[in-house]
Amino acid sequence: MSLLDADADYLTLVNTFTVEPEKADQLLAALSTATKTAFIGKPGFISANLHISLDGKHVANYAQWRSKDNMAAAMQDPAVQAGIREASSLAIGFAPVLYRLADTHTAEAAA
Repeated sequence: MSLLDADADYLTLVNTFTVEPEKADQLLAALSTATKTAFIGKPGFISANLHISLDGKHVANYAQWRSKDNMAAAMQDPAVQAGIREASSLAIGFAPVLYRLADTHTAEAAA
């Protein structure tokens, strides 16, 4: 489960893949498999959430890590690298960006 706590100082990776719509489900499946087999259990991994755009041209991965060092260490694992290569081979391109959660707002909090 994603943890949205601005005080926690987690690292958030938002990686948006551009994909041919006919390959979007395959890319989504590859990312899901890589997450289950290579990322879960790595030190510092918190969560990954996979999204597909309504037009099928983009797949986004919203992943949380306890630190940049934890994420960097995981990226050295051959299983992680294989998952990244597979996902990359299905995409036209991708744009990973690292973020720090600054603030959150929910409907429940406003009520």
